[in-house]
Amino acid sequence: MKFAIIKERKNPPDRRVVFSPEKLAEAQLQFPQAQFVVESSDIRVFSDDAYREQGFTVTDDVSDCDVMIGVKEVPQEHLIPNKKYFFFSHTIKKQPYNQRLLVDMLKKQIELYDHETIVKQNGARLIGFGRYAGLVGAYNGFRAMGLRDGLFKLPKVETLADLDAVKAELDKIKLPNLKILLTGTGKVALGAKEILDHLKIKQISDALYLTSQFTEPVYVMADVMEYAKRKDGKVGDKWAFYKDPSDYESNFMAYAKETDYFIAGHFYGNNAPFLFTRDDAKHPDFRINLVADISCDIDGPVASTIRPSTIADPFYGYHPLTEKETSFNAKDAITMMAVDNLPCELPKDASEGFGEMFLEHVIPAFFNDDARGILKRAKITTSDGKLTERFSYLQDFVDNK
Repeated sequence: MKFAIIKERKNPPDRRVVFSPEKLAEAQLQFPQAQFVVESSDIRVFSDDAYREQGFTVTDDVSDCDVMIGVKEVPQEHLIPNKKYFFFSHTIKKQPYNQRLLVDMLKKQIELYDHETIVKQNGARLIGFGRYAGLVGAYNGFRAMGLRDGLFKLPKVETLADLDAVKAELDKIKLPNLKILLTGTGKVALGAKEILDHLKIKQISDALYLTSQFTEPVYVMADVMEYAKRKDGKVGDKWAFYKDPSDYESNFMAYAKETDYFIAGHFYGNNAPFLFTRDDAKHPDFRINLVADISCDIDGPVASTIRPSTIADPFYGYHPLTEKETSFNAKDAITMMAVDNLPCELPKDASEGFGEMFLEHVIPAFFNDDARGILKRAKITTSDGKLTERFSYLQDFVDNK
């Protein structure tokens, strides 16, 4: 079995890679029967020479490899027929901008495995860049606050060497007295929590958060059963909510009245109630003036997220009364950070963390007859140009119906 670490070709350029040179060397040691080659890249965070030093062949032609491993979508003209591909395809939610990509992969009889579909039997994701999105997103929110209020100047994450350098910058700032709400309990939320804990901000209970004021910064971590409630007044159940959220409504306003800085690290499922609406944001008691929307669902559960922002220009303002975009530091605006590719700002750490998970969960499946069903669950398209049963719901999307 011959694996290729492929060059990222999507624009804007992404410097991340699935395997760092050291982690790839570890994979080679664990699986001597595998062959790993690296496609030459001038944008990757690790140089071609760093892979050569670990003993890997670096080449411009990987067409003789069986499995192609990348991060972002591969442009159609670079897809090689009859191969296995791993990358974030952004097709499983029927994203219209990638409909042609999926059709092309079927035509070329490519086996597609999406990083997002690499899951446990219960559907929980096994690998991703979530932690790094949380880390960078929370940091960026504080950066916006410092610039907006003239409190401190944090540098952009992309100008810093690694996570240690990010944390060293945070050690230099002093925060005002504020209340921070963090939603979610997954990898994204835990990444954001890492930043809050590094700043030594005290975590408090929901009850205290909703009823008390403090003379120091505090935060609460709210799960879905805190910010959503059953419409009939009965006690909610998290797993029932995930299956069918139609019996639930938002309980977010209780938090919005007490929050200065909101970090959205939750997963938003289909048909779940919005956290807050545009009308909610107009309410005189709505206190939130800064949002780091790491989840970044446009015109979705966080009403002030009206567009994604970019690494180059990460902040904008949302004016609740006009419902229009304004400058991030405009009076009465909610300052928004809604960058949708946050891990790209920390490519070295993100790549190292991702490779660790990929080596633990995916590579072994090629050599143990897929004992845990990892590849079977993750496969979207087959080598005979069809959708797998698990992803047959995409057929109308493929047919453009």
